[in-house]
Amino acid sequence: MWATGSKPAGFSPSAKRSPRGFTLVEILVVVVILGVVIGAVTLAIGAVGGERQLARQAEQVRALIAYACEQAELSGRDVGISLDTEGFRFSIANRSDWIVSDASELRARKWLGGTLPTLSRDAQVVAITDKTPEKPQLVCFSSGELTPFRLELALAGVSKHFRIDGQPDGELRLDTVESRVR
Repeated sequence: MWATGSKPAGFSPSAKRSPRGFTLVEILVVVVILGVVIGAVTLAIGAVGGERQLARQAEQVRALIAYACEQAELSGRDVGISLDTEGFRFSIANRSDWIVSDASELRARKWLGGTLPTLSRDAQVVAITDKTPEKPQLVCFSSGELTPFRLELALAGVSKHFRIDGQPDGELRLDTVESRVR
């Protein structure tokens, strides 16, 4: 055929026709796999993010109650805490009335979306409704004492919830509690 040593241009004995790209099926398989991986990562991050936000909120609530109790001692006026399903607010005792605080630190606060608060005093559940009560459910007394309470904060779909325990001597403790997913 060809003379020894002469080959047609572009001919290589080991090279056969190689494909020049990926087939549509291969591209679709890669896209589906990436979609599944991204979905799994998004769900995992979402659960951790919710738990982290709930932990931050619980610490903020504990710190604000501690601050309110310090203010009660310093000012010589009782500070009340009222909770509802939307959030919580502080009020200052004025003789027989409670005046809602407008101080920037003790302003009304909203719960993180989806927060499920549960309040109990003396092992009795205190109803938290969608209407803020006229009289506070908890009081930081000017003497340094505090209405003993347990406030649990949970988020639907998050396995951990947080518990704030208020002691009569004014001590506040924040604990993480493992629970079944609500």
